[in-house]
This record gives sequence, structure tokens and C-alpha cells, in this order.
Amino acid sequence: MRKEIKDILIIGFALFSMYFGAGNVIFPPFLGLQAGAEWISAFISYYIADIGLALLAIFAMLRCKSDIEGVIGRIGKLPSTILSSAIVLCIGPLLAIPRTAATVHEMTIMPIFGNVNVVITSVLFFLLILILCINESSVIDIVGKFLTPALIAGLIILIVKGIIDPIGNISPEPKITYIISEGISSGYQTMDVLASLIFGVIVLKSVKERGYTTEKKQFLVTGASGIVAGIGLFVIYGGLTYLGATSSELFTGRISRSELVINIVKMLFGNFGTIIFAIVVALACITTAAALVSSTGAFFNDITKGKLPYKGIVIFVCIFSAVTANLGLDYIIAVASPILSIIYPSAITLIVLTIFGERIKNDNVFKFAALGALISSIMEILMVNNIACHFMMKMPFASIGFSWVIPTIIFGIIGHFVKFGNNK
Repeated sequence: MRKEIKDILIIGFALFSMYFGAGNVIFPPFLGLQAGAEWISAFISYYIADIGLALLAIFAMLRCKSDIEGVIGRIGKLPSTILSSAIVLCIGPLLAIPRTAATVHEMTIMPIFGNVNVVITSVLFFLLILILCINESSVIDIVGKFLTPALIAGLIILIVKGIIDPIGNISPEPKITYIISEGISSGYQTMDVLASLIFGVIVLKSVKERGYTTEKKQFLVTGASGIVAGIGLFVIYGGLTYLGATSSELFTGRISRSELVINIVKMLFGNFGTIIFAIVVALACITTAAALVSSTGAFFNDITKGKLPYKGIVIFVCIFSAVTANLGLDYIIAVASPILSIIYPSAITLIVLTIFGERIKNDNVFKFAALGALISSIMEILMVNNIACHFMMKMPFASIGFSWVIPTIIFGIIGHFVKFGNNK
């Protein structure tokens, strides 16, 4: 029993580290600022869309005893390759990697050195990342082991200070209309669900290597580890959302996410605290970026069977990300929103179906449901941006950003009655 508890804690902290990144620090406070007195509802919806679905993805992979291919493979080879590539690109050079550099510029360079040109930050940042990834440096792993605990400890101190001595009063009126929808959208921005599909296999491998061979034990240990990680993230993200809510009468909704965090830290701990926090965030972003660049290089080298060389991919990713990072943190987040709103529904659909995969013998349920999620999510984007498909607003759950659910279910039912293709 003692060994089991120890293993649960170790794997739980590993899960915590996998989901918690410096880049995610900016979302809960801004959500709290927007929600004001409704910050609890906003936080719960954020938490479910982020950590709840991410842990569900881990269980889906455990259920199918496989990696990402086990979750999305039943929609067909070409569609699954396209979806997995889209996921890697999102947590790679399109969104997540350039966001780390933009975060460093706005939360580290500007508070310490002032108005430095973002191009200089981007070039130096990705030059360092390139050196680390090309040489496959182990330094980043060693430093990372110390940075995550340091960042967590700093945030806990920040949250406790913010609770004991709030920087302001919580606004009784929220700055946004759709609280839950905004919480879900912010949860998508962390991309933890997509990361689970790529890196979750590492957690499952760790469980098996510790001697848990039966499916029942694997579920028990993984579930308990998920609870450990979930509680830790609940405290951190909940506390950060509350800090944002206490600033809701001090700042308008036009303040940038990074500026808000820096201002909260400065108001609680002064300039020295801001500098220490900024340095830790920068180092944590370096470890995150290096891991993501390496994973992207390995993924595309693998699916092309070596036709695209690892080093060539890494160089391209660093150059592309450096250019994209110059667009700025808020711009990258704005661009990410519609992209993630299209990818997430299909990913969530396949995760849920995989959990019941042994009972679903017809692969067309997966194919049609994923197609329905894709089509309806695109229609939802058009509706939200007031371009077309306004009838989607009449769908159940439309007010919380889930108008795609009913069409997806209908498509899945249709797929059940279509018998062509490879079935189990």
C-alpha cells in the first residue's frame, strides 16, 4: 500500500507538471477579471474544459491501450494523419511554441528591460531553443525539474498573499455576457487536451513500468494520480482566477493578459517580486518550448519515415515560430480561438467514443461523429462571428459554446446504420 501511495503521488505530480506551464498562468486571472462576481462559474467551466477533458483523454488512451493512434485511428488512416498533424501543429509551431516566446517578451523582457523590440527577443529566444534541441541537451530536463516547483511555490505564495490582502474589490457586474462560454474557450486555449493525446502515453507507460499490469490496477492508479494532479491544478487555477476577480474594479477588459498578471504581482510584491517572477516564467517557457520543438521534430520525422530529417524540421519550426511570435501574445491567442474551436469538438468526440470503444463495433460511428463535429464546429464559428449559419444559435447548449453536440450525436447515429468500411 505504501508503494502504491508513493507511485500515485509521483505520477500525480508528473501529470501536474505536464498540464501546468508558465504560458497557462495568463488565462485564469484574465478570466477572473472578465467575470467579476461570477468568477466561480467562469473558473469551473474553464477547469472542466481544461483539466477535466485532459484527464478524460488519458483514460481514453488507457482504455484503448494505445497512443493517439488508438484514439483517432478508427476514423481512417488519412483523416487520422491529418487530425494528428493538426494537433501537433497547434501545440507546436502554429500556436503554442510562438506563444512561449511572446510570453517571455511581454512578461519578462518588457517588465525588466522596458520597450525592447520583439524581433530581438524572438531571434535570441529561438536561437537558444535551436541550440538546445539540435544538441538534444539534457540541461533542459535538469533545469525543468527545479523550475516547475519554483514556479508553483511562487504562485502559491502569490495566491495566499492575494487572499489575505486583496488588491481590490470584486466587481458585482461581469464585463462579459457569456461567462461559461468564455470559460470553456479559455480552457481550450491551454491546449492540455491536445497535449494529453500526444504526451499521455508517457504517463501510461510509467504506470505499467511500476508493475501495475492489470487493467483494474492501471485505472485505479491513473485515476488516483489524476485526482492528485486535479486537486493541485484546482487550487492554483482557482486561486489565479480569484486574483483576477479582485482586480476587476481596478482594470478594464482592454488590459492584456500578460500586463494583468505583471500588475497583480507588482501590486502584491513590488518591483523585486515582479523581476523574480518574470525570470522564473522565462526559464519555464524555455523548457516548454524546447520540449515542444523536439516533439514536433520527432513526430514529423516519424510519420514521414525519415524523409523529413529531425534537424531540418527543428530549424524550420524555430524560424517559423520566431516570425509568428512577433505578432504578439494577444494576437496569437485571438488567432488560436477559431482554430481550437474547430479541432476540439472532433478531438472530444473521439475521446468520448474511445472510452466506449469496445462496445462500438462499427468504425463509421467514429467517422460520421467526427465529421459531424467538424462541420457543426465550423458552422458555430461562422455563427459566432455573425457571418452565416445563425440557426446554430437555436441548438441546445449554444449559449455555452456546445451547439455542435446534437449534430455530432445525430451524425454518429447515422454512422451506426452505415455498414461499409473496416469494422471491429
